[in-house]
Amino acid sequence: MKNTLPDPLMIMCAPNGARKMPADHPELPITARQLARCASQLMDAGASVLHLHVRDARGRHSLSPTLYREAIAAVRNAVADRLVIQVTTEAVGIYNREQQMDVVRQLRPEAVSLALRELCPDENSIADSADFFQWCAAEKIWTQYILYSPEEVARFAALHARGVFAQDEPSVLFVLGRYSQDLTGRPEELQDFINVWSGKTGRWACCCFGVTEQQAMLAAVRAGGHVRLGFENNLHRADGTIAHDNAELLRDFVEQLPLADRRLADADDIRSLYLP
Repeated sequence: MKNTLPDPLMIMCAPNGARKMPADHPELPITARQLARCASQLMDAGASVLHLHVRDARGRHSLSPTLYREAIAAVRNAVADRLVIQVTTEAVGIYNREQQMDVVRQLRPEAVSLALRELCPDENSIADSADFFQWCAAEKIWTQYILYSPEEVARFAALHARGVFAQDEPSVLFVLGRYSQDLTGRPEELQDFINVWSGKTGRWACCCFGVTEQQAMLAAVRAGGHVRLGFENNLHRADGTIAHDNAELLRDFVEQLPLADRRLADADDIRSLYLP
């Protein structure tokens, strides 16, 4: 199947991430209750996927299955199945790849994000990574692979050609600016990712660190991709002011969209595309 990115447009939201704290913004959701309230607002603002991080009692990044189950239950209580919940396996210098894979095996989530450089960093890691990716596919978990550079896109494509991911059409997320000196992505970088991906099968989305987030996301939409926004990456609206909360950030973006005949996806659309 030719890589033709589908309508409708998927808007993912990453409302907290692993590093920011309430001192960075008072509306940053940390607790399960706060995440549930935020999820409801995000759904109303146009999101179809919640990218979920959980924190421990001190507000630190955690991959605890118990904390994940608590947060997922709270979000489901608030929005039922009207959002797809994507858990993260981000290491943040705390967890090793075995622990990252183990939390997925324990949770069996609906969706998960996996950083290629963390889960499959080198040739020696490919065999057991492939076993894990194949397990995810067998469990019908939507896996989205996180790629931080065009070079990683090329490596991902080569591994895909070797059958490592056990999927004909894998899902990827291009990340702009994560390893830049000022933690700010350059929207023009997106084309470099797309050029390497061109002709590959699978759907791509993009996120961008810093105040250029909305500019980059509009470029992604124009290029036929999907998007992820939220306080994990950026606190600023398009006009440079600080957003009141994640929902305002999303509403501001949606108001600028050149949607034409491309409507916003809902959770049922996402499940039909990624979880057949």
